[in-house]
Amino acid sequence: MTIHLLNCFTCNARWPSKLKTGMACLLIETDQGLILVDTGLGLDDYSNPAWMTKLFQVITIMPFDPNEAAVNRIKQLGYQPEDVKHILLTHMHFDHISGLPDFPHAKVHVHRREYDAFTSGKIRQFTEFAYNPRYVAHRPDFSLYDQVDSKWYNFDAICLPFEPEMYLIPLYGHSRGHCGIAIKTSDGWFFHAGDAGAVYNDETPKWLIKLVLGPHDPTLRAFMKAHPEVLLTNSHMSPEFFVQHTTIR
Repeated sequence: MTIHLLNCFTCNARWPSKLKTGMACLLIETDQGLILVDTGLGLDDYSNPAWMTKLFQVITIMPFDPNEAAVNRIKQLGYQPEDVKHILLTHMHFDHISGLPDFPHAKVHVHRREYDAFTSGKIRQFTEFAYNPRYVAHRPDFSLYDQVDSKWYNFDAICLPFEPEMYLIPLYGHSRGHCGIAIKTSDGWFFHAGDAGAVYNDETPKWLIKLVLGPHDPTLRAFMKAHPEVLLTNSHMSPEFFVQHTTIR
């Protein structure tokens, strides 16, 4: 089993100016083929940017390089788009699902609360302006989850039907159905907490992290300190992280 860590959307802050991040997408080798966790920006957004993508071009600094699209990243690893059989979504904001049309035959797995929030058409919190139905216009095959059936450490968890052992970890807040992904590795566990926190970011004020990302950042920081054997990531990681962690086995 190998997990490839891919930067699928470089998006650097204008403030704090030192905060540089890439979008962490995971490509996981499993018993059911390749699984992609989140997609970053898709090819269509590079040729015909949606309004939220255009907004981020103004408020952040990005190279806007289509070589960073997940479909091109996996080709760089020697795979083809059709090798991706499943896509797991932490949530359905534009920078996490824009690449879905690049994998039209993949089954898409997401929490039911997130799917319902995305498809309802009703904005209940400002982060939901990041939803855009164009990314599911190809009508992907969705598999929805909502029943907690396990515990992973002290977190409620939903067991996923894959090997290696894998769980959805509900971390609602940044979006109504946001989840992390816990994956069993040969040495322990890898916990991708998505946009539920910014545990490596000590420059942005805590109040702003809570406002934008939700309430879980302190819990995730405490978990990371208590469990150094677990590699924990968020969606937006530093360029150095992608150099240090290209693969996990």
